[in-house]
Amino acid sequence: MRSDGRKPNELRPVRIVRDYLKYPEGSTLVEFGNTRVICTVSIQEGVPPFLKGKGQGWITAEYAMLPRATQTRNIRESVQGRIGGRTHEIQRMIGRAMRTTLDLTKVGERTFWIDCDVVQADGGTRTAAITGAFVALADAVIKLYDNGVLNSTPIKDFVAAVSVGIIKNQILLDLNFEEDSSAEVDMNVVATGSGSISEIQALGEEHSFSREDFDKMLTLGLNGVQQLIELQRTFYDVQNGLFRRKNIKEARL
Repeated sequence: MRSDGRKPNELRPVRIVRDYLKYPEGSTLVEFGNTRVICTVSIQEGVPPFLKGKGQGWITAEYAMLPRATQTRNIRESVQGRIGGRTHEIQRMIGRAMRTTLDLTKVGERTFWIDCDVVQADGGTRTAAITGAFVALADAVIKLYDNGVLNSTPIKDFVAAVSVGIIKNQILLDLNFEEDSSAEVDMNVVATGSGSISEIQALGEEHSFSREDFDKMLTLGLNGVQQLIELQRTFYDVQNGLFRRKNIKEARL
């Protein structure tokens, strides 16, 4: 048993609340245990210069952590005047994950801004952000359809993410901060509803790991992702590729 009583293959309690904020086209509060992230989607007319005139849209992401999201206060990166390497990495990861879910050739020249703000961090902030951001993005796309802006909901698939690690030779799913900080091997798995892999980040913190361990971690991570996607599915009715919102405010796992 782990420090929080979970089994090795068990996710933390997960909660997604949609329409969490009033103004964004899509917004969620997502909780993985004690990790809490607010995800919003804003739609802006126009695309970056490299896409102008091509008739397709773009998705970009920003990620930030509130100063007291952790046990001690961190200085805001905006005050420091620069964005750290970790933040850049996570922003790009969120953007890549979201771009796997949408057919950008069918949304016109529009940019979807994904903002993920960590209000409380206890490990797995990037995986929680990806999982919650998908619901916010899908809701924003459906709003365009409902308003007659789009003639379809060009959402290709669901996407979610979860962490896996090795601690004292045991493979564990969905690490909290205590586990993440002591992990010998750390992996983040991003995958779609169809089971295809969007991204894998795997790092031997203290030593290398075997192909056998990698396969076991990947299998455990993919199983965890599918549980998260089943939670996402509760928000939508999908028929013939058309996503429609169900009248559900929040879902828990």
